[in-house]
Amino acid sequence: MTDARGSAGRDGETNARHTPGTPCWVSLMVHGPAATHDFYGALFGWEFQPGPQQLGPYARALLDGHEVAGIGQLPPDRQLPIAWTPYFASDDVNRTSETVRLCGGTLGVGPLDAGEAGRLAIGSDPSGAVFGVWQAAAHLGTAVTGVPGTPAWNELMTYETAGVAKFYETVFGFELEPDVSADVDYVTLRLDGRPVAGIHGVGNTLPRDRGPHWVTYFEVADADESLERLVALGGHVLGPVQDMSYGRVATVADPEGARFALLHSAR
Repeated sequence: MTDARGSAGRDGETNARHTPGTPCWVSLMVHGPAATHDFYGALFGWEFQPGPQQLGPYARALLDGHEVAGIGQLPPDRQLPIAWTPYFASDDVNRTSETVRLCGGTLGVGPLDAGEAGRLAIGSDPSGAVFGVWQAAAHLGTAVTGVPGTPAWNELMTYETAGVAKFYETVFGFELEPDVSADVDYVTLRLDGRPVAGIHGVGNTLPRDRGPHWVTYFEVADADESLERLVALGGHVLGPVQDMSYGRVATVADPEGARFALLHSAR
């Protein structure tokens, strides 16, 4: 996330169907959903209600009654990385999934129906980073943005941007805006001229135990206070709080190791 990015959302409710390619939902699969609900409920003020069960026990996180994210339970025999996964909107998940395969990505789940909510697929890009594709029916995705406790930005941490940026451009129709700085490998993904996500090439500084992965930024009212609360709840601080042109940010992890970022946006 660089100074030109800012929050991808706008204040208030989002009741319209998302433009194809837009990050429209974030989801987390964990081993202990009850403890994870307690953690994020205390950190962000979320409450939970049951969601589609096609991938096992699953709950939607609500903020003041609005759906903002999902948390599900991993099957006990699956040893997968615990990670927040962004879902990108599609008007035809079957066609998008085929494009993923043709462009060198892989499909791990689906396409399949999630009850009356919609249709989904979960895949990975050629570098191995996992993402989702969502074709909305009754469930349009994140229903409110721009307020504390909501997703504000999604950023892919990878070795280098060039090849993988072309993948996302072809699959989702993004416009690519490379950073002009010679010492930063960063590409902003835009739709209709609007920044919606980013790709950050970090070379050998990418965590060896994680590999390329997406990071979700969650808006908070106070980054320092949220950081203290996170530690008290059993979370982990992965880097110092930093003041950037777009706001105050800290990279953290929840008790099961899912990485994410706390962001107090500059207004």
